[in-house]
Amino acid sequence: MKRILIIGGVAAGATAAARARRLDNQADITILEAGEDVSFANCGLPYYLGGEIPNRSSLILASPETFDDQYQVKVHTGTEAIKINKEAHTVTTFNKKKGEQTDYSYDKLILAQGGKPVTPPLPGVEKDHVFKLWTLEDMDHIDSFIAQKDPQTAVVVGGGFIGLEMVEALSNRGMKVSLVEKAPQIMINLESEISGFLTEELLSYGVDIHVNKGLSEIKDHQVILDDKSKIEADMVLLSIGVRPTLGLAQEAGLTIGESGGLWVNEYLQTSDSDIYAAGDINEISHRLHDKKIRIPLAGPANRQGRIAAENALGRQKSYKGAMGSSIVKLFDASAGSTGLSLTQAKDAGYEADAVVVHKASYTAYYPGSQKVTLMLIYDKKTGKVLGAQSAGYVGIDKRLDVIATAIAGNLSIEDLEELDLAYAPPFNSPNGPVNMAAFTAVNKNTGFSPSLLAKDVEDYLIGQEAAVIDLRDPISFNKAHLEGSNNLSQNMIRQNMDQIPKDQAILLISEDGQKGHVALRMLHGAGYGKVVNLSGGYLSLERQQRVKAFEHLQVGLFSLPKKEINPSEQTEESEVEKEEITQEGPLVVDVRTPGEYAMGAYPGAVSIPLDELQSRASELGDKDRHIILYCASGARSSYGQRVLMQMGFSQVENGGGLHDMMARA
Repeated sequence: MKRILIIGGVAAGATAAARARRLDNQADITILEAGEDVSFANCGLPYYLGGEIPNRSSLILASPETFDDQYQVKVHTGTEAIKINKEAHTVTTFNKKKGEQTDYSYDKLILAQGGKPVTPPLPGVEKDHVFKLWTLEDMDHIDSFIAQKDPQTAVVVGGGFIGLEMVEALSNRGMKVSLVEKAPQIMINLESEISGFLTEELLSYGVDIHVNKGLSEIKDHQVILDDKSKIEADMVLLSIGVRPTLGLAQEAGLTIGESGGLWVNEYLQTSDSDIYAAGDINEISHRLHDKKIRIPLAGPANRQGRIAAENALGRQKSYKGAMGSSIVKLFDASAGSTGLSLTQAKDAGYEADAVVVHKASYTAYYPGSQKVTLMLIYDKKTGKVLGAQSAGYVGIDKRLDVIATAIAGNLSIEDLEELDLAYAPPFNSPNGPVNMAAFTAVNKNTGFSPSLLAKDVEDYLIGQEAAVIDLRDPISFNKAHLEGSNNLSQNMIRQNMDQIPKDQAILLISEDGQKGHVALRMLHGAGYGKVVNLSGGYLSLERQQRVKAFEHLQVGLFSLPKKEINPSEQTEESEVEKEEITQEGPLVVDVRTPGEYAMGAYPGAVSIPLDELQSRASELGDKDRHIILYCASGARSSYGQRVLMQMGFSQVENGGGLHDMMARA
């Protein structure tokens, strides 16, 4: 009978025990857990504190009794492993409740102790209103403190996954929350413009953000930052990182890896052939560049637990490494990544590049559709997909999962172009965000549609005398634009091409990059060879500016909407009060939705949405009256023109898009 001893439960250890039992019904399997809970949903702790998970019991995945009843696995909680005796194949433990030491024998040992939150050595860190969040006990302390003390202000230190989740949780509990992050941006694993999306969400919900600042002291009701500024804080949550729990392994003489985690081979075997390891304690290989890294995430920990158990029982299954696929929810928003960022890809030696698209999560006409931001990173030489980052409100996870699968399958951007993904209007578009990102990447990589990322705009403009053309409508342009840019529609460019030198460098900016691509192809077709499109358009440029301001460029920022945790009343569409239509002279009709009209309209135009045009035609006056219809692009107004002419209106003109109409003003 083989004796399998596992130190640590939760994700990797509990998974290893269950897998070992399924593989060997006779093995003697024991878990030693220093805490009181052997298997709980640590990723769910912030959501319980925030109220999304109503029942604490939902977080308890298995108890010692569960392991004994279902798996015949012995679990000893409150039992800390204090020494590994490699030669004797025993582990010495200390039981906290009994105050006793006990030796446990093993044939194979699996280390699954994970990591522990970093606690900085700062004045005040020991105070009763200062917390970390790692265990159920930590969660209970925070919950009890909030219930008893009713804190009004909170400071969260650390802008990573747990930090952001706790910002939302504490906001949900009614606190005014400030976020402190030592790095230049929150979620440092994300590219700046993707982080910018989350930054905007925090600001919209009234969260104060302090980046490039660290904590220097904690007082009873405030914290002091390293720039001497002070923030009110009735409670403080520290979430500045996690270190692997290596003390036991180091004392046993096991090899520590170059990245600071426990060294293991491809079979998750440590430098001692009878000791395996799984989870956050480990140093593992990245699937794309094979360099040693630490990825303290639940997914890799669970899969390592399975493989460690198999190999401890005599199998030879290799762990292929991880890609760091991850995602975070923040209020209504989500953002995440998979594979390599553009910076990581270049550091790894790839000739990497990237594109950004903002594409509807599913068909724009189906209710609830929202734009998905997707950055696709690829190798220019081979077209190999290297990574992706995504942000938005709907469908972020599925796009990241598709790219993660593509990376695992060694697919190229050309493969992604033809990827046959599930489509129906409530779920996707015929060419959804993944396909569109692939089209855009291939267009860039082949030179068919050159583009540059928002972060590179400043270097591009400083390096040459370029004309910057903003293709957005004048109302959007006047609200926020790049200083020095020219606001021209595609039609205006077409009409004035003879005034633009053929060798003029031109940067095109549209709302999301799509119209910029169309205008670029028009200019290329006319012989202009130095035209570049801004990938992701002004949407990307603004997010980049909000997080990492340009040194020499002046980029206007839109006002952010104010959002509430529990809004008393929400309306799907802005209501526009019906104007009284004059019965004399030409009539300009805006056939866009009321929400679009409320964002800005042609002076003197009346709002009659296309869907209401036929039923409200009697308001337009005589059928020989001159009526000008317009919309965002000219498509809906063209349809409206046809509707009215079929009803007998004889002087109906399609004014085109808002940009075309504003050119008349």
